Amino acid sequence: MPATYRRRSKDELARRVAIDIHDGACVNLGIGMPTLVANHIPADRELVLHSENGILGMGPAPEAGAEDYDLINAGKQPVTLRPGGAYFHHADSFAMMRGGHLDICVLGAFQVSATGDLANWSTGEPGAIPAVGGAMDLAIGARQTWVMMDLLTRQGDSKIVARCTYPLTAIGCVKRVYTDLCTLACTPDGLVLIDVVDGLSTGELERLVGLPIGTAAGAAPAAANR
Repeated sequence: MPATYRRRSKDELARRVAIDIHDGACVNLGIGMPTLVANHIPADRELVLHSENGILGMGPAPEAGAEDYDLINAGKQPVTLRPGGAYFHHADSFAMMRGGHLDICVLGAFQVSATGDLANWSTGEPGAIPAVGGAMDLAIGARQTWVMMDLLTRQGDSKIVARCTYPLTAIGCVKRVYTDLCTLACTPDGLVLIDVVDGLSTGELERLVGLPIGTAAGAAPAAANR
């Protein structure tokens, strides 16, 4: 990677996602990297965080030594509960997900298409263990689905593609993709740039992704540093 730009760290990426979540939103944070968003909610914003195993009002990760392993998120990580929060049966949790009660879900992904198709539960490889969990319910049930992931695989291939080659989770559900190098909107007409890290040109980003990227009015560099 050229020295003129660097990837956002996982915490910087989580902060970038958090600043876009509107006040009062009910938000599901998926397993893996999305759980970090809970640690970066702006102090002036009141959100209700949901975990599919049956938590509403989830807080950030506990301090070291204060973990309660009877209070965990869907990824089995210890969490905290904000004042007024509650935990309940996962059937009730799925009713919230399927009933359209979530404003936003933030999920990880193996692939996202330029028009918003999502593949995040299996690579389809022989011997791979299917792990769809509640991803299909979240992707379709939430009012907005955002994806948070590294832009490139370890092999240097883009995870944003013209057409997903992995088994689909849902079609046309992803509205935004937050990555370590840029933030993109998925539209029926393809990708639109929201922001990009300092020093990375749109042309170089298009080369990395292998797809044309439109530019929205007001697109800005380095939004993660705001």
